[in-house]
Amino acid sequence: MRTLAAAAALAVLLPLAALLPAGARAEEEYATTKDAELMVHQAIAFLRKEGKEKALAVFNDPKGQFTYRDLYIMAYDLNGTCLAHGAKKERVGKNLMEDRDVDGKQFVKERIAIAKQHGKGWQEYKWQNPVTRKTEQKVAYFERAGDVVVVCGAYKK
Repeated sequence: MRTLAAAAALAVLLPLAALLPAGARAEEEYATTKDAELMVHQAIAFLRKEGKEKALAVFNDPKGQFTYRDLYIMAYDLNGTCLAHGAKKERVGKNLMEDRDVDGKQFVKERIAIAKQHGKGWQEYKWQNPVTRKTEQKVAYFERAGDVVVVCGAYKK
């Protein structure tokens, strides 16, 4: 029930951002960790409603409903294979379990382990922001839905 309420709130709030005056939008150019968490809830609700195949196709669309400001959805199976990536399609279909950030952190391995053990969690790592093209600190929220781990992260500013 809480997931549906969060998804409904995000569905209402996302279109409203486009109505803000340009000055207000500039101050809120980047999404927040709360936005990322809400997007994961919305993505999981969509996955459960529409099924895995359709959901993954939608998650992979860089101009689709699961891309907002500098946010995008990623999805992995429980072995670390990327099933969807809203910003880098070349990652889809590859096992990323051994991927490391610039500091050597195996962030995919860590998130899969946490998702298996706890079902959800938060994580910090460094990654290239698709908007700025710079490596930045990222805070990701992820949640397990069956055999899929759905992830979304916001870049720290």
